[in-house]
Amino acid sequence: MTMTPTPTIPGEPVRFVASDGVPTAAGEAHGIDLDLARTLHRDMVLARRLDHEALALQRQGELGLWLMSWGQEAAQAGSVRALRDGDHVFPSYREHVAALVRGLTPAEILAQWRGTVHGAWDPAEHRFHINSLVLGSQTLHATGYAAGIALDGTDEVVAVYFGDGAASQGDVNEAFNWAAAAALPVLFVCQNNQWAISTPTTRQMGTPVHRRAAGFGVHSRLVDGNDALAVHAVTRAAVEHVRSGAGPALVEAVTYRRAGHSTSDDPGRYRESGEDAVWAQRDPIARLRTLLEARGTDAEVFAALAAEADELAVEVRRACRALPEPDLADLFGHAYARPHAQVEADRRTFLTHRAQLAEVGP
Repeated sequence: MTMTPTPTIPGEPVRFVASDGVPTAAGEAHGIDLDLARTLHRDMVLARRLDHEALALQRQGELGLWLMSWGQEAAQAGSVRALRDGDHVFPSYREHVAALVRGLTPAEILAQWRGTVHGAWDPAEHRFHINSLVLGSQTLHATGYAAGIALDGTDEVVAVYFGDGAASQGDVNEAFNWAAAAALPVLFVCQNNQWAISTPTTRQMGTPVHRRAAGFGVHSRLVDGNDALAVHAVTRAAVEHVRSGAGPALVEAVTYRRAGHSTSDDPGRYRESGEDAVWAQRDPIARLRTLLEARGTDAEVFAALAAEADELAVEVRRACRALPEPDLADLFGHAYARPHAQVEADRRTFLTHRAQLAEVGP
């Protein structure tokens, strides 16, 4: 049986550029920043190429799992570009666009999915936390971190990404409540991609995420998540609200997950035929390219970007296959935060056993 999600959400989302690439009245009134549009377009094109190369690598057995961001690029590029470099970001598990913008390399992004490390980058260096695979837990991590920021008295904003499915978790609702009650500097970014694995939004909740968050006292906005310029503008306003000390804010970006929930999922088992075609017409990259072409961006710019994406694809494949095999002995160092006598004894036993096996040979 297939289930069709509702394409509408109560309240009109902010939209600057329509699906056909033509600016709306709101977009014209706000002003179309072509330099920003070119930056966001590049972010999305490169991230989508990474996404599709990683999918191919997973199908070839080079990655254990992959969760695509295909179709959600504008919600990420527009929002992460509205932050300062020093603002700390807490991702979920498909924020590849935001990760690239924050300077993570393909090797760092792919390592966890190849199973070589748990977290492949320094969160402090990139101001980008490691991926959270426990649904919704990162919202509490971000809220706790924001409590520390509030005590420090800086104007740093803590941003956290999650999906509409995660919004059904208790952790997310607790994060809303704690952040609002303590007026913490948290920016919640919900990518409402219509599906919590196979459950549509119509069966998840009785009212949309932005209204639920508002009920907790979180300043909330709704935006067309496939319109990168609108996402950027709405997020920037939300960031200013948070940075001013007025408390947390939420941006609900209405978008669509064009791939399965993960490479272990078959969306054809629960989606109506033709649904993807509808959302393909709302594609965020095509929308912005049409706008840029209409505003005079030279064809050479797009050709250069295509060449850059090809170079990225080569690097993604090379970096993935070059990742070192993990050493099982390292596992003992991650059991406790501090040295533990029993764990150290177990590690020595393991090393002795491994050495004995090596002497015996295969």
